[in-house]
Amino acid sequence: MTAPQTAHECARAWAALTAAHARVSAQLTTALQKSSGLTITDFEILLRLDAGAGQRIGELTGAVRLSQPALSRAVARLADRGWLTRSGSPADARCVLITLTPAGRDVLTAATAVHASVISETLLGKLSPAEQDQLARVLARVADG
Repeated sequence: MTAPQTAHECARAWAALTAAHARVSAQLTTALQKSSGLTITDFEILLRLDAGAGQRIGELTGAVRLSQPALSRAVARLADRGWLTRSGSPADARCVLITLTPAGRDVLTAATAVHASVISETLLGKLSPAEQDQLARVLARVADG
């Protein structure tokens, strides 16, 4: 454990983190929209669904960080484009399972290449391999609580 930080050091760290996030997000937004018509949220939804079998919308809510109504609207838009399907669960008739379609997987594959390029250029390319590893470990620790 490190020594406690001053309020000023905490504020500087927060300002750097939010500025970096804003810069990378802006680049991602532009590149994903231009290449595939996806928003960052659309990309996150498709990415989470790529893990395998269908997921309930509640399982996506925590990962994507949208309200349930906003996530439902995003899922409906992606389904209208043919990239997701919504179906009933055999185990629970009240539950709707969301699944990535082959067309959705194709869009995700193309968008993942664009995503990687932007992340490499705007974030990781500015760091040494050791710093990249450290960043990944630190952010994972923060994300895990």
